[in-house]
Amino acid sequence: MSSRAPRPALPALIALFTAGYLAAYLLPTVVGRLADSLHLSPTQAGLMGSTLLLSSATAGFTLAARVDRIGARRAARAGLLLAAVGYGTAALSGTVPLVVAGAMIGGFGSGTATAVAATGIAAQKDPHRASTLGLLSVSALAGALYLTIPRISDGHGLPFAALALTALAVWPATNRLADPATPDNSAAPAPKSPLPYARSGMLLAAVIVCWSMAQNSLWGVSSRIGTDQAGLTEVAVGSVFAIALGAGLLGVIGAGALGARIGRAMPIGVGTAAIACCIAVSARADDLGTFATGEIAWNTLYPVVLSYLLGLAASLDPRGRWAVLVGSASSLGTACGPLVGSALSQSVGFPTMGAALAAALLLLAVPLTAVALHTGGRPLFAGAARRRSGAPVGAFVPPSGLPEQPVVEIEVPAVVAEAGPEPVQGEFTTAGPSGVPRTSGAPGVQPEMSSNSYASTSAM
Repeated sequence: MSSRAPRPALPALIALFTAGYLAAYLLPTVVGRLADSLHLSPTQAGLMGSTLLLSSATAGFTLAARVDRIGARRAARAGLLLAAVGYGTAALSGTVPLVVAGAMIGGFGSGTATAVAATGIAAQKDPHRASTLGLLSVSALAGALYLTIPRISDGHGLPFAALALTALAVWPATNRLADPATPDNSAAPAPKSPLPYARSGMLLAAVIVCWSMAQNSLWGVSSRIGTDQAGLTEVAVGSVFAIALGAGLLGVIGAGALGARIGRAMPIGVGTAAIACCIAVSARADDLGTFATGEIAWNTLYPVVLSYLLGLAASLDPRGRWAVLVGSASSLGTACGPLVGSALSQSVGFPTMGAALAAALLLLAVPLTAVALHTGGRPLFAGAARRRSGAPVGAFVPPSGLPEQPVVEIEVPAVVAEAGPEPVQGEFTTAGPSGVPRTSGAPGVQPEMSSNSYASTSAM
């Protein structure tokens, strides 16, 4: 039987979350520098970025239900080691095969660290707050790197080196994670229990693939929009990204302060629609003002909505399986983003690509809102009657994360009373103990009791 992660482990989980998500946050500069330093086309560079994130998603899907059995500390250290070795190899290599191999190994390590962090965050008392702190940490680190990397050197080595050094810096935090599961715990039946909220979880995972792909299709080419279409320098683009991620920090802080006071449906639905408008504006940017406005507004809203989506996934299963699966689905969509964005921008241009992505996000806001409403107590499909608490009418409500128990109808045989005197008009009879009829009359009138009746009741 699994238990909630201890509170002292939260800083370690946030550190792991930061190391795992940092690669996705640095994606624009990684893709842009790969194209320049290795003389690749935008589509080829986008494909390399997609390969990195696809490897990360693969790790998440592989470890979704295995972190408890492997042990959080052991899995986290293995992931951080793979990230350090893989990204370090990519940073020191100048040939495409070695860079691709290093990126894939490092991506698998990032996905492993993210899986451990998501499993532990789902077991916290307040998963939304823990997810918010993780996004706050990774946004702050990514913003600092966007300010410093363009001022140090060119080439793809520095972004990969930053990812490798982050993995090494997080290593000491793994001492605060739980030890690997003992044989007695590994034999517990909890890992074999079915996933709760199967329909809602599958829909959320499927939709978030497209949601993340739409987001990162533009994020993967944002650097090129700034330099090629808006005519900005790399330093200016990096400064805009840093300011945008700083604004994202404010958004995450606001989301953490707001919490679940207004539920999850409104932040997810309205926030996704607002992000769609920001993407359309950013894709049409042809000067610094428009580019900065779109990117800053977008990066302010994106972590807010993402924190609610991660909190929603964590609330579906306290063992963290849905959190890992939905997080891996998000990484899968993120992996497809650079390739889709590069292909669309080359074929139809940035403005048309932005309009298509915005329309897709508006459509995706509908099922995401439906899942949030359903898990918050409203029916997802017609005919599913629910109380305000979210439980089906007539159902037994188990503890959070456990499957609802079916309602069993129990047939109660009718009790036939022994024949007794006919009740007078205005009276009614009910069968008392041992089938003895009891007679009630008008209010305040004590009914008469026969000797037989008195004897029957006294025997009780």
